[in-house]
This record gives sequence, structure tokens and C-alpha cells, in this order.
Amino acid sequence: MIAYILRRLLHAVFVVFIVSIVVFGLLHALPGGLARAQLGLGAKRLQVHELEVQEGLLKPLPVQYVIWAWHALRGHLGFSYKLNSPVGALLVRYLPRTLLLVGSSTLFALGVAVPLGLYQGLRRNRVDDHLISVSMLVFYAMPDFLLGSIAIILLNLDLPVFPSTATAFGLNLRADVLVLILPVLTLFLGSVAYFSRYMRSSVIDNLLEDYVRTAYAKGQTTRGVLYRHVFRNSLLSVMTLIGLSLPYVFSGALIIETLFNFPGIGLLFYDADLTRDFPVLLGVLLVVTVTVVLGSLLADFGYALLDPRIRLFEEKA
Repeated sequence: MIAYILRRLLHAVFVVFIVSIVVFGLLHALPGGLARAQLGLGAKRLQVHELEVQEGLLKPLPVQYVIWAWHALRGHLGFSYKLNSPVGALLVRYLPRTLLLVGSSTLFALGVAVPLGLYQGLRRNRVDDHLISVSMLVFYAMPDFLLGSIAIILLNLDLPVFPSTATAFGLNLRADVLVLILPVLTLFLGSVAYFSRYMRSSVIDNLLEDYVRTAYAKGQTTRGVLYRHVFRNSLLSVMTLIGLSLPYVFSGALIIETLFNFPGIGLLFYDADLTRDFPVLLGVLLVVTVTVVLGSLLADFGYALLDPRIRLFEEKA
């Protein structure tokens, strides 16, 4: 198990290293250079030169990368002249809100999708299974902005139950919960459709395995077979999907945060794109990538805990 964890950690570190090189290269590929991108196109050559000297942009690129990586590890990701704030401070302020939005919607989706997929697998090819599958397929096919727009129309305009914007988020607990409902609901509907479809397929595949027939032959009840064998093995596909779906969830959060004016890193990224605030754009890109890698790493650990064969295979390899 220790060898498996160390191998996965090395893979994660390698991925983050490659992404850091890409982000560093993008910083130096900005039009006019990083200094002019920060100061604006109207900056004078003397101002640009002074900033290049101040930030060490005239040193060799390998030296610049080492300095930049060291600062990034300490949370110093540059300075946003548009917002007059360090990028690290902006991320500390906005990232927890996005994690709250993404984490709560994913947990709710798993809490519904897993038992729903289990139920569909047991009731496969029956009327209720077909009705649920069609409903989930509709939610799965609808883009996030459309789901969010429908939620706003139904639950804010037609029935003024929940607010559609989060301009005052963080001032009052009750108000924050109300503000979160529509964004979380929108991400939840897309995620629950995604996870339940794969959970259903995994349950059906496991029900056709030989070990299930053997368990029935030994006299185990349907409930015993389901919870002792099928349920755990069916969770493997869902655990894998959690790691694979994280980039899509974060991209969906960008759309949802913009739609609902939710103050997370998605909205921060959108505003930075409009104002060409490149340090913020690349800082968000780096932090989101690291977050996705960590999430995938946790999914790998969960996968190994659920299926010891994975650990044995890795150790033999």
C-alpha cells in the first residue's frame, strides 16, 4: 500500500511540475512580455524596464523558473495591477467559495446517484428504470448554463423562492445558504445524471458476474448479495469518475458562478479574462490544476481501498 501511495504521489508531483512549466511559459509568451502585460500597453519603455529589473525578468529563463516556482510554492503568484492585490490573496479569498460550491454539489450528487443507480440496476429494463434513465439523460444532455437559466426562471422569477445572485455572500449564514441553493442545484442535476448512469451500468455488470450466482447458490439473500458484494464493486466505477469529472465540474463552476454572480474563482477568472489580467488568469489556472490533481489522487487512494487487487497489481508491476 505504501509503494502504491508513493507511486501515485510521484505521478501527481510530475503532473504539477509539467503544468507549472506550461504556466511559466504562458507568462513569458504574453504580448509585449510579462512586464508590459502588467503595466498595460500605454506604459513607457522606462517603466517596463524598471519592472523587468525589479521582478528579475532579465535573468536566464531557467533561473527565472526556479525563482518563480519557489515563490509559487510560498503562495506568491504575482500581482494584479487591475485589482491592486496579490494574486495569492485573491485566490485565498475566492477559492474556498468555489470548493464549497463544487464539494457540496458533488456530495449531494453522490448521495442521490449511488442509491439511484443501485435501484435502477436491480430494476433494469422495467418501466421505472426507463423513466428514470430518460430523465437522467435529459439532465445529462443539458448544458450547465441552460440548467441554471431554467432554475432561475422557475425558482426566482416565476416562484420568487431563492435569490439568483450572490452579491452579498459571506455576510449572513442564512442568506448564504439561500444564495447557494440555485448554483448547487444546477451543478447537482448535471452531476447526479452523470454518476447515476455509470452506477447503473456497473451494478448490472456485477449482477451478471459468476460470484453473484455463487452467492445465490450458497443461499444468500438478495439484500446480502447486494450490500456485501455488488455495492462495493459497483462503487469502483463511480470512484474513478470522481477523479475524471473534476476538471468538468470546475469548468461548469466557472459558468455557474458567472451566471449567478457567485464570488468564486470562476467569476474571478471570467472578470480577469475581460480585463486581460494575465497574472490572475494563470494563477487561477495553476491552482485549479493542482486542486484537480489532488482530487484525482484522493480518488486513486479510494479506488485502492475499495479494491485490494489494484494495490497487488501495482506492487507486482
